[in-house]
Amino acid sequence: MKHLLLFGAISLCVSKVIGQGYPNYDIGLKIKLNEDGSKYIRFITWHQVWIKYNQNNDGSTLAGKPINESYDISLRRSRFLTYSQLGDRFLILTHFGINNQNTFSGGVSSANGKKPQMFLHDAYVDYTVFKRYLNIGAGLHYWNGVSRMANASTLNFMSQDAPIFNWYNIDKSDQFARYLGIFAKGKIGKLDYRLAANDPFQANEAKAIATDVSDYNPYCRTWSTAGYIHYEFWDEESNLLPYMVGTYVGTKKVFNIGVGFDHWKNGMWHRTAAGDTVTQDQLQLGADVFLDMPLSAKKDAITFYGSYMNYNFGKNYVRSIGILNTADGGGALRGNAVPTIGTGQIFYGQLGYLLPNFGLTTRFQVYGAYSHSRFEGLRNAADRLVPVNTIDAGLNVFLAGHHSKITLNYRARPDFTNIERINYKNELTLQFMIYL
Repeated sequence: MKHLLLFGAISLCVSKVIGQGYPNYDIGLKIKLNEDGSKYIRFITWHQVWIKYNQNNDGSTLAGKPINESYDISLRRSRFLTYSQLGDRFLILTHFGINNQNTFSGGVSSANGKKPQMFLHDAYVDYTVFKRYLNIGAGLHYWNGVSRMANASTLNFMSQDAPIFNWYNIDKSDQFARYLGIFAKGKIGKLDYRLAANDPFQANEAKAIATDVSDYNPYCRTWSTAGYIHYEFWDEESNLLPYMVGTYVGTKKVFNIGVGFDHWKNGMWHRTAAGDTVTQDQLQLGADVFLDMPLSAKKDAITFYGSYMNYNFGKNYVRSIGILNTADGGGALRGNAVPTIGTGQIFYGQLGYLLPNFGLTTRFQVYGAYSHSRFEGLRNAADRLVPVNTIDAGLNVFLAGHHSKITLNYRARPDFTNIERINYKNELTLQFMIYL
């Protein structure tokens, strides 16, 4: 009876979550299922609100009229996550919410942003086979391959957001970077690993096929395999959950080097000039390095992330993406869309500096990010490959670590409306984020 009463007692765990950059912030809302708290249910909720100014790509329209620039307020993410450790050998996790709602898009109707569809992001079970060394789980999961950023937590980015190409099949053969599949994860010495076998969602339901340009093969029923391993030279990172931290805000000393892959047999198809249908494998490879460390007694810190990705989606595949686009016309490159994912190589880097602690609770971090992509399908009239270069610079104001922060981000984005003459457009975004 005593344990049953504890089930209804909501309490805050006294252990510190230094991973979120605010040592005085407890672990969050937690229901204890036994006296020592080793069995529990934890709840997390968060909102990321964006106010954005955007110079639209040439030729963008809204309701049939040209729109050169736009202002909007949006919900980039609104989520709820719960997980429970009901015993020392099994865990259940459920994660749901919405993404990308503004007054133009994201709603149940494509005509406006009203009543967005709430959906599952994660729903999986996890069993401990050998403590620390091996856990096996199954369900809708986020234990991804290729890179650290493919497993990035959306709660603690250093830059305002992910570069998106880190989620290489985003909302095509996955469900918002999640797969239905089976995974294994664990640590062996300083080596941390995650492996998965996934049953990809059907993509390209319209069964579109083009000549010499690959698209997703709608008839493919093979499973994909993925993995990511990294070596932890300094402090060990938690792998209880799949979400990897973007910056520890000076509370941890981490240096990791990782490599990963994702392979999907016959996942893509195209038609040759002779009219033959050809299927091709997807093969995504990545290597990265992550450094996060305090620099002095003044509690300043540096964060660096660098990655190289070699993506193969088949012949000449290129996908353009515009997050929270405020234009409804102008083709694939309308609004703020930019060639983001494709067959080729991507170099990406982030560098941030956490300013010294001035005796205040509030902390400040400046950062920059740069991506250089070389997609085989982006060539000009002279058959020269045209690279995609994007620059971000910003400021994080941590009011309570990642639990309450404000981010100001500037982006210089290439406009590929005319590939013979690339010009740059500006974006300015102010983000308000709280998570509990």
